[in-house]
Amino acid sequence: MGIQLKSIVPWGRNAEEYQRMFDLHLVDRSSKILDCGGGPASFNAEMTEQGYSIVSCDPLYQFSAAEIEQRVEATWRSLLTKIEANRSSYVWDDRIASPQQLGQVRLAAMRRFIQDLSIGLSENRYVVAELPNLPFADDRFDLALCSHLLLTYSDLLPIEFHLQSIEELLRIAKQVRIFPILNASGARSIHLETVLNSFRAKLQIVPYEFQIGGNQMLVIDR
Repeated sequence: MGIQLKSIVPWGRNAEEYQRMFDLHLVDRSSKILDCGGGPASFNAEMTEQGYSIVSCDPLYQFSAAEIEQRVEATWRSLLTKIEANRSSYVWDDRIASPQQLGQVRLAAMRRFIQDLSIGLSENRYVVAELPNLPFADDRFDLALCSHLLLTYSDLLPIEFHLQSIEELLRIAKQVRIFPILNASGARSIHLETVLNSFRAKLQIVPYEFQIGGNQMLVIDR
């Protein structure tokens, strides 16, 4: 893969956020779950510890824990500065009350991921892969999650990429959940209507909102 670490801005979320973003409260421990484009999230580490079956895939995992940690330390403050400059675009509550607290929550998640990466790679819980071609067998998973990638980067990723990627996720999982349906600027993705019309898809409100208006996920079934 031709990806360069210097082009990546790592930003990891924790399991509690995933559970709300994807409304996972009814998902049982027997379900096989893929976190596609998982990046430096602590979702895999935390949920594995709780007895769930999680696989995360991302081209980021080709780099060592030390390299990723260095990149996190080099970039997180500048990302927070951008969020601070646009703080009115976000929902601040008792979970995350300020950009400073957000930074601490994200750092904690990324550090938990970094601690887990080596053992997770050895256990095949972290897989170096990227859409739209994934190295998994048909029907490998019950549920595929995609956070802050598809739809989020609609200005960079064309509709053809979205359709191919969703078809690939449906090949390996019975259901696909994508969050959010907004782009990085907080507007509804320009690809959303085409995706809704191309698959057995629906929008579902979830108990999570950080971007203002970003409280819906896209659910796609075979």
